[in-house]
Amino acid sequence: MLQINGLRKRFGEVQALDGVTFSVRPGEVFGFLGANGAGKTTTMRIVLGFLHADDGTVTWRDREARTWPRRTWGYMPEERGLYLRMPVLEQLVFLASLYGVPRATARRTALDWLARFRIADYADRRAESLSKGNQQKVQFIATVLHDPDVILMDEPFVGLDPVNVALLKAAFLEMRDRGKTLIFSTHQLEMAEELCESVAIIDCGRVVTAGSTRDVKRSTGRQTVRLATSRDGDIDWLRALPHVVVTRPGEDYTEMHVDTDGDPQDVLRAAIDRGGKVLRFEVADPSLEEVFVERVGALELEEQTLASPGGRP
Repeated sequence: MLQINGLRKRFGEVQALDGVTFSVRPGEVFGFLGANGAGKTTTMRIVLGFLHADDGTVTWRDREARTWPRRTWGYMPEERGLYLRMPVLEQLVFLASLYGVPRATARRTALDWLARFRIADYADRRAESLSKGNQQKVQFIATVLHDPDVILMDEPFVGLDPVNVALLKAAFLEMRDRGKTLIFSTHQLEMAEELCESVAIIDCGRVVTAGSTRDVKRSTGRQTVRLATSRDGDIDWLRALPHVVVTRPGEDYTEMHVDTDGDPQDVLRAAIDRGGKVLRFEVADPSLEEVFVERVGALELEEQTLASPGGRP
């Protein structure tokens, strides 16, 4: 697997990474989640060897990452790296040739990708003439054209419209099914929840939680309940239930959290006892967004406490 262990990196007075540790299994889609400036890009650049860590190690399949051939890795930076005045197909073939891909093979594969992304007609156009979304699709093709084993992408969905998001998601899943390892950073948590088998949440250079998406969502120790009844006008009875916190009263359904000492079935029984019909009863794990807000908020509160006069851990 890809193992990141204890990465530390400082830029002047800024501690960009502070013991970052997580692992990514081969052949999975992994989400690296955090706000801007959390340390996602710095971590990726260390994995790729663009930056050197002050401390810590990065290994892929039990070997130091930097000892693997460059062709092992594909990288899609957040800042697009296209030659704006160079025709699209010409530069895709050129970039693939830097990894040793024969030009005929690169041309054929690039044309297939351009057709799949619905921009085949732009093959001979300069990149500067394309919209930002289409440039982004070209950048993705450049990232995968040499058939890397590990693909790292920095905010790949930013700025894409829903159609292009769907095209890129389909490409992710196809490459996963081919055994590729995909790692993408994002602050769009709903995208990670949809695509990722595993995630790590980073804040201020520290990983606050990591693991399978299911385990991370269940790490809060509570469950989300969505309830709709034919007598939904009054929810005061829900607020009176022990271990229940109403988070979203609404006309279609009411959403609530049930903590670890409660039982979602108690909500259902109470709804039935009130009479009327239960139209919807759903028990789910919290969303990644809820986990993110809870974990990152708790870390910020801890830091504020330590920084205050008399603060202590």
